[in-house]
Amino acid sequence: MTDTTASPGAPGLVVAAWQADGPLRDVPAALVALDAAAADAAAQGVRLLVCPELTLTGYDIGPYAAELAEPAGGPMAQAVAAIAAAHGLAIAWSWPERDGATVHISAELVDRDGTVLARHRKAHLYGPDEAAAYVPGDGHPVVASLDGFTVGLLVCYDIEFPEQVRLVALAGADLLVCPTALMEPYETVSSLLVRARAYENQMAIVYANRAGTENALTYCGSSCVVGADGTDLARAGDEAALVVGTVTPVALADARRANTHLADRRPEVYGGLHR
Repeated sequence: MTDTTASPGAPGLVVAAWQADGPLRDVPAALVALDAAAADAAAQGVRLLVCPELTLTGYDIGPYAAELAEPAGGPMAQAVAAIAAAHGLAIAWSWPERDGATVHISAELVDRDGTVLARHRKAHLYGPDEAAAYVPGDGHPVVASLDGFTVGLLVCYDIEFPEQVRLVALAGADLLVCPTALMEPYETVSSLLVRARAYENQMAIVYANRAGTENALTYCGSSCVVGADGTDLARAGDEAALVVGTVTPVALADARRANTHLADRRPEVYGGLHR
């Protein structure tokens, strides 16, 4: 593993998770809500805004996924890039990505000038509905540099697989961003697993969930910013919210000195993981 910890002299990275309670299958209305959230975040000095899974379409779109899907760089992507540029902050967001005849649940990290820094296709599909509508990605770790921090990107269920998160950590991530749509009764993922992933990989995590209901789904909320030591820097309740925290090079370095899981790994004994 290469030590890519942000320079101790670098300023902190102010990040936010947008816990949205938005309309289902109404992209124009969702863009209005995202623009308002970005304005709120920018007013609080946020540099990186992380949005929920399937940000603009809603998550529980079932058979509408193919109809709503757009290719990378399509109208939704252009609109998000314009919002990022208008408010001067990076945005991590998610959408149903069309690639020929297939559709993926994808996420991308867009910089403040609208440049796409990273793109990830969800590797672990949850349940029969996702399996029927989408094709999984290859799981290759994706990272990008943002203000001297190395940022990794996953989507929802991906974070529940320690192997997938470890790949991102080994790619050098200081910060993992994860758009999600976590519903009841799986609150443990946010309250326990996200904190464990941060602790065991010595990287901060921004986990952005939904609030409210969509059809039969009720979302857990509990979006959070978790430090590399596994402690909460900020956490939402179950209502729509914007939660803000700061990731600092000093805190990352302290966590990595105190916890040496990555340095103490023994890959030669993990061969059984390939089964």
